[in-house]
Amino acid sequence: MSFDSLGLQAELLRAVGEEGYTAPTPIQCQAIPVVLEGRDVLAGAQTGTGKTAAFTLPMLQRLAAQRVEGRRRIRVLVLVPTRELAAQVAGDIETYGRYLPQLKAAVIFGGVSINPQIATLRRGVDILVATPGRLLDHAQQRTVDLSAVEILVLDEADRMLDMGFIRDIRKVIALLPRQRQNLLFSATFSDEIRALAGGLLSEPVQIEVARRNTPAELVTQVVHPVDRGRKRELLSRLMQEGDWRQVLVFTRTKHGANRLAQQLERDGISAAAIHGNKSQGARTKALADFKAGAVRALVATEVAARGLDIDQLPHVVNFELPHVPEDYVHRIGRTGRAGSEGEAVSLVCVDEHRLLADIERLLGRRIPRRAVNGFEPDPSIRAEPIEQGRRGGVAARPRAQGGRERHGRRSRGAGAGRQRICP
Repeated sequence: MSFDSLGLQAELLRAVGEEGYTAPTPIQCQAIPVVLEGRDVLAGAQTGTGKTAAFTLPMLQRLAAQRVEGRRRIRVLVLVPTRELAAQVAGDIETYGRYLPQLKAAVIFGGVSINPQIATLRRGVDILVATPGRLLDHAQQRTVDLSAVEILVLDEADRMLDMGFIRDIRKVIALLPRQRQNLLFSATFSDEIRALAGGLLSEPVQIEVARRNTPAELVTQVVHPVDRGRKRELLSRLMQEGDWRQVLVFTRTKHGANRLAQQLERDGISAAAIHGNKSQGARTKALADFKAGAVRALVATEVAARGLDIDQLPHVVNFELPHVPEDYVHRIGRTGRAGSEGEAVSLVCVDEHRLLADIERLLGRRIPRRAVNGFEPDPSIRAEPIEQGRRGGVAARPRAQGGRERHGRRSRGAGAGRQRICP
């Protein structure tokens, strides 16, 4: 199947072709015609499947086909969980809409001055990409008008619920017209997601292109057992002996991310940390340096587990396992994307055996263990409790009996030249 067969107009096909995309991904095959029809959608797709283009392309076509006279007003609202994802979605909208100059898009998120955003909104935009908190800041200041929204997109809705945005989402929805098209995209279909969908969507078409909580099939997973005090040494050894040039490393805390980045620098490995306490400028620079190859190791907290768009990332390292098993799936989903193979390495000490068991229970299989010569764990070391701390600036949830509690503050499409054929 080709993009031409999906009913997209010439201007969009031209932009898609210039990006090197030769065939739509499965989520694009299924979602684009449905969105063009004006139907509500509940879509389940892992990151890296081309879901951003799946809603962006038909959304642009629908807006372009229905010209609105008079002052420009917000007709599409895209809600996303993080600043990084907001910037990437806005970039994709600009890319795919480059030959539709009559449509204007803007992005707003926290961590930067609100005044330039106010000026942009006053000039008028058709498409607004926003994080929930900053959008409500504008609403409280009466600097944004959502009364003309025709299409609402919730991207990575499960992540927004996980970050505690459910109340903010409901406040935003209350500001929108009752009659509109709703598109909900989520990596997983949890009970909470289904409940949200039930109150938001009207006779939705359900699309699911990946089995629930399934890591990318092209990701090779391995566990290296190691003592807690030797993890950094082992990571440096793996990077140096394997000549790993681009590695995304996950820690549980912001302090841990800063410390590890500094230690890797002392080992002669260029590194940078990215987490919620970093300014938006610092986060943007760190990510840009990583993509450009100026930084070999990007050390991140959970804030980077979703939405980072890094083509052909070969290695993801869990320096520390996450408290929530689903977060492991989201972390390793940064690699093995769009037809490229990747490796997910977890450095696991005795303290983390229960976390590893929870992850394997979720996956439904055992992750291979492979001890590295010279780094075999000392069996005399006893497990110590893991301080839950704060996840990317968000308090970690305590574990509940029989599962985990559901409270607390909780892309681009396929890469250039990569072929994806619909099933």
